[in-house]
Amino acid sequence: MPDNGRGSEASQGSQAPESFEAFAQASQRRLYRIAYLLCGDPDTARDLTQTTLAKLFQHWQRASAADHIEAYARTVLTRTYLAERRRRLRDLLAHSRPDPRPALDDTDLRVTLMSALAGLPPRARAMVVLRYWEDQSVESVAELLKCSESTVKSQCSRSLAKLRARLGEAHTYATGS
Repeated sequence: MPDNGRGSEASQGSQAPESFEAFAQASQRRLYRIAYLLCGDPDTARDLTQTTLAKLFQHWQRASAADHIEAYARTVLTRTYLAERRRRLRDLLAHSRPDPRPALDDTDLRVTLMSALAGLPPRARAMVVLRYWEDQSVESVAELLKCSESTVKSQCSRSLAKLRARLGEAHTYATGS
């Protein structure tokens, strides 16, 4: 039977999902952790992780050709988070946000840190998470977020100052002094 090109596409199509499935299994937990740090909500982090994996699956041929597939996935995750935040900006402005300071009896460091991170704008939060939690270089964060290195440095510096101020207040409340 002559090869009309469909047979090779079918075999390639069956190979791509298997390799995607292996990638998704191996990196789903790591992507979820990054998503959770970005958005601070477990349900939203799950949705963000699934959206990222869906986008990767949709463009798996291009994604699997990337030199560093983990970096590619992190880029998709971060850009998806920022795009969703921009879309929901009107809703966020319409509703008042709760005070990000932790309650007086709250001494859990994770809750305190997540509360402080919640007070940062989405893009600054993404920079801090990528730069300091994911230990990415200034250059890679700038490339990922499509901005200059000096923007990353200045935003991270300002964001860290805000976090220090908030965490200083949180320490006062947590210790009761």
